Amino acid sequence: MKPRRAIVVGLDCTPPRILYDELRGELPVLGKLVEEGQRYLMRTCHPPITIPAWMVMATGKLPGELGVYGFRHRRLGSYEDMYIANSRLIREEPVWKALGRKGLNSIVVGVPPSYPPRPIRGYLISDFITPDPSKPYTWPPMLKREIESRFGPYIFDVLYRTEYRDRVKKELWSMTEQHFKVLKYLVTHKKWDFLWFVEIGTDRVHHAFWKYWDKHHPKHEPGNKYEDVIPEYYKLVDRLLGELLEKIPRDTIVFIVSDHGAKAMKGAYAINQWLIDNGYLVLKKKPEKSGEDLKPGMIDWEKTKVWAWGGYYSRFFINVKGREPRGIVDPEDVPGLIEEIKKGLSKLGGPGGEKWDNKAYTPQELYPVVKGDPPDLMVYLDDLSWRPVGTIGWPSPYLEENDKGPDDAMHDWIGVFTIYDPEGTLEPGDKGIINIHEIRSVIENMVLGRET
Repeated sequence: MKPRRAIVVGLDCTPPRILYDELRGELPVLGKLVEEGQRYLMRTCHPPITIPAWMVMATGKLPGELGVYGFRHRRLGSYEDMYIANSRLIREEPVWKALGRKGLNSIVVGVPPSYPPRPIRGYLISDFITPDPSKPYTWPPMLKREIESRFGPYIFDVLYRTEYRDRVKKELWSMTEQHFKVLKYLVTHKKWDFLWFVEIGTDRVHHAFWKYWDKHHPKHEPGNKYEDVIPEYYKLVDRLLGELLEKIPRDTIVFIVSDHGAKAMKGAYAINQWLIDNGYLVLKKKPEKSGEDLKPGMIDWEKTKVWAWGGYYSRFFINVKGREPRGIVDPEDVPGLIEEIKKGLSKLGGPGGEKWDNKAYTPQELYPVVKGDPPDLMVYLDDLSWRPVGTIGWPSPYLEENDKGPDDAMHDWIGVFTIYDPEGTLEPGDKGIINIHEIRSVIENMVLGRET
């Protein structure tokens, strides 16, 4: 079979509620693609985070096989050695590499993590983890000058955890408009068979404006000045996508996909306080102020069994004898300690005694292969409705706000995946659930003209 040209429209954090339901009728381009395409609910990976989710999708490998468990990682055996995920950690082959071996040229823009840029058969612009536009961020390297001479320094991200919402909105619009101008330039001036881009703005608009739009959010105020920002942003993306699709051949397959969903954040919970209260974590002295970062020098390691990181999920680390510098937990006691912690977390509930749906897993329970520097336990609070925070010293472990700046949305397990084939080879409609790691083979097979 002859290969097909295809475009993957990556909308970071987009849930079915927005694309398939509430805004579908207001989006002429995306609405048509969804209406006439095959629609799937996309079940994301553990953890449901941008990094590693996009690479799980692009490689077909689970986070354990990739050795990537989030944006940052602790090097096993160290209390302080931390590193940020980047493209060099990805040893598995993404789909555009496989297509390149078949002689197909790709354009890859903003797919995390793609900084630093690595060679591909085609063209690449790296993603939001790029430190700033002064760094090399393209493949081939000279593409950077070509882009900047026409569109200025590339905008990788916006500051979205801030109270200055008007500025967030303005910068979101500017970033997204520039992204699509660059995409239009690439598809009209470069040789390509396959395009995969990710727009990070959909994620940022959710985190900055979710409570203003979501009528079910506990902090929603009807009639607020920002309640239409999310719909307006999706209409912007819809218009820009329509302009992009006008520049590509009409027989191009279009995939629309997100890496995870979104939902209201009910509150935050100081997870290290729970460890302190239950005797697993011991500090040398009481914190001097609320919201202090937990640092290794604060911890009495001779009495501490477990400490934790916050985030969209919490990572628990066990102070294992022979692994950590001052470990006290015998390796043979680790399984029993983990079961004890799981049992305790199952009883943890809300500030008014509400029952929470908490889950805790070892990486070995989630993945057939575990590489890299995994945590000892992965913890989700109330099915992702409450955000674990790692800071300490709070009067109460129950916080109304995220400890690192305003953020009113959490990630959710279900995202979107739609396939639109203008040649009518697919039966449109709702088709059930697809796992995120299965998407790579669907894309590759359709591009190469294989049955899928």
